[in-house]
Amino acid sequence: MRLPLTMLAVALIAVPAHASELTGTLQKVKETNKIILGIQEASVPFSYLDGNQKAIGYAVDICMKIVDAVKHELNLSNVTVETLPVTSSNRIPLMMNGTVDLVCSSTTNNAERQRQVTFTNSHFLSATRFAARKADNIGTIDQLKGKPVVAISGSTNMVQLNQANAARNLGVTPLAAKDQAEAFLMLETGRAAAYVLDDVQLAVAIARSKDPSAYIISDEAFSKAEPYGIMLRKDDAPFKAVADRVTADLYRSPEIEAIYKKWFESPVPPNGLNFKTPMTAVLRNAYAHPSDSPDPASYER
Repeated sequence: MRLPLTMLAVALIAVPAHASELTGTLQKVKETNKIILGIQEASVPFSYLDGNQKAIGYAVDICMKIVDAVKHELNLSNVTVETLPVTSSNRIPLMMNGTVDLVCSSTTNNAERQRQVTFTNSHFLSATRFAARKADNIGTIDQLKGKPVVAISGSTNMVQLNQANAARNLGVTPLAAKDQAEAFLMLETGRAAAYVLDDVQLAVAIARSKDPSAYIISDEAFSKAEPYGIMLRKDDAPFKAVADRVTADLYRSPEIEAIYKKWFESPVPPNGLNFKTPMTAVLRNAYAHPSDSPDPASYER
C-alpha cells in the first residue's frame, strides 16, 4: 500500500525531528556515537590507571552507569567511551570548551565551581586535613606556622590552605604540586612539612607509601566534610537530568554498597592495597537523600 504524499512527507520529517530536539551533550553523543570521560590518572581509588594503563576507579564505575543511561536514552546499542587525562588545573576549562563530557574523579562540588560547571548527585564527602611525618610532631594547623606546606595546584585544598594561612597569620610557604603523586613525594622527601588534601585521599596516599607507619593525618580539619561530584557542562539540563536520575537510583540501591566496598574496603588493583575506609554516617545519609548541593551543611541532617 502506497502512502499519500502528505503522509509520506510527514513520515520523512518525523525522523530528523527527534534528533533536532536533542541539545548539548546528548546531541553531541548522538552525532558522534562517542562520549569522552575526563580522568585524573593518580586519584586513587576514584580514578587512576591500572597495570594495563586502563582508567579504573570508584568514580569511573559511576560514570559508566551514566554512560549506560545515555545509551538507553538515545536508543544506541553501543557508544565509544574515550578517556582523556585531566588535572585539577585544566579539568574545568576542558569541560567548558567541550573537550570532555564528564569528569570522573574526586572533584569538590562548591559554589564557585558551580558558576562555571555543574555536578550530578554527590558521590562522596570528605574533609580537608593534612598529612605529616610522625617524627616531626606536627598535629595541628597552628603547628604548620612558618613551614612549607604542599597542596595540588588549582585544588580546593590549596584555596583552604591559603585561607587558613591568612586568617591565622601562619606564615606558611604554600607549595603547588601538579598532582597527588608529586605532592606526596614532596612530603616524603622533606621538601614539605605537610601535605594538605581531602582526608580519604591522604589515607590512600599513606597506604601506598613505602612506610605507612611513618605518617599521621591531622584530627583538625580545614573544612566540614565537602561533597565530591561527577562534573558536567553548565546549562545542559537534558544531560544533567539523565545523570541525576541514574545516580539517584544507584545511590538509593544496595548496589552502591557493593561498589563502595570494592574500592574502599577491599584490595584494589594493581597492587592489592586495602584502604580500609568504611562508609561514614554522613555519606550514607547523602546516598539516602541524593543531592547536588555544594553546601557541606546540607548533608548533615
